[in-house]
Amino acid sequence: MIKIDITMIKYLLVILAASFLFSCAAQAQSGKELLTGDAMPAFSLTDQNGKEFKTADYTGKKVLVIYFYPKDESMVCTKEACAFRDSFDQFTKAGAMVIGINGGTVASHKAFADHYKLPFTLLSDPGNKVYNMFGIHKKFFMTGRKTFVIDLKGKIVYAHEAMMQGKEHADDALQFIKAAKTK
Repeated sequence: MIKIDITMIKYLLVILAASFLFSCAAQAQSGKELLTGDAMPAFSLTDQNGKEFKTADYTGKKVLVIYFYPKDESMVCTKEACAFRDSFDQFTKAGAMVIGINGGTVASHKAFADHYKLPFTLLSDPGNKVYNMFGIHKKFFMTGRKTFVIDLKGKIVYAHEAMMQGKEHADDALQFIKAAKTK
């Protein structure tokens, strides 16, 4: 027979409630959700090789495909990263630069990039500063998954959000860029 400790159950309920409230408060503090037509906020972060990456160095020179993902080496995030990797040459031919961002460490990003031979930039966003600048909300107690295409003028021209469909982020962003080039 299993003995249930009421004190332990109460303790767990308090922790769950506090966790939920913290998640709601964190989401409320995030910035305004950026939409198509909005200007991309300028930012700088450290890449997987320990080098500073500044959006100002690329705005006007390349179309930027910025995808935010929850965690290195997780199942959906790995599928997403590998989809961007597998389409990397097509993005490059279309004049686009792929950038992945999450709160992981530089070392975690380096290991992830090396493990899956990712040819694009991964940026470390400790404290989710840039996540908040883009107004990306948490989903299921994780940072969100959203992809933006930024044009040469620094404007968001495409946004895609799908938490559990990592591969479609790369597929849909590439399809959008190719369609925009033919117009």
